[in-house]
Amino acid sequence: MTDFFDLLFSQYQSYSTTNIILEAIAVLFGIISVFYSKHNNILVYPTGIISTAIYVYLLYHWDLYGDLIINAYYFAMSIYGWYLWSRKNKADEDLLKITQMTAKDNLKSIQIFIVSVIFVSAVYVYFEKFSHWWAYVDTFITGLFFIGMWLLAKRKLENWLFLIAGDVIAIPLFFYKGYTLSSILYIFLTIVAIFGYISWRKKLQNNTPALST
Repeated sequence: MTDFFDLLFSQYQSYSTTNIILEAIAVLFGIISVFYSKHNNILVYPTGIISTAIYVYLLYHWDLYGDLIINAYYFAMSIYGWYLWSRKNKADEDLLKITQMTAKDNLKSIQIFIVSVIFVSAVYVYFEKFSHWWAYVDTFITGLFFIGMWLLAKRKLENWLFLIAGDVIAIPLFFYKGYTLSSILYIFLTIVAIFGYISWRKKLQNNTPALST
């Protein structure tokens, strides 16, 4: 049992107490945020902002620029999504409903993926980070997360599919980088995201009028 614990957390011996506490808080709010997201609750955004703001600070000090960019983007999209989700009509109903991706959304997603990969690659080249093999994986999952967060802000059902794909890749990647708490976070995010997709799909089906025959 001790050997297993050492395997997971021995790297934290060299970390400051402050950073360990901050990572734990960021993980906690990340879990809370994704639970709110599963339930289609606007509180996904204020809780997510706290988590991503802390991660931006930590990742800057850890020199993990790809992950930093992802969380900085999360932070910005959380503000944007919070605005979109807060809009109401005269009956105090949400203007933005859960919908599925359109052809226009597909095209926009491809554009977001290409731009994000190019941008992150440029950052990694500038900071000479392509010496690590995981830097190439970072550029790929950044594109997935960028699409997922944009679709979440738009309340598109498929946001979960992109986030799940990114989460699954991030689990071993964060563990390899030595950040076990964050790796555990992505395990929770993956599980909740799967249930989130199921929950949103049911809500979409319930809100879609049946076609008359």
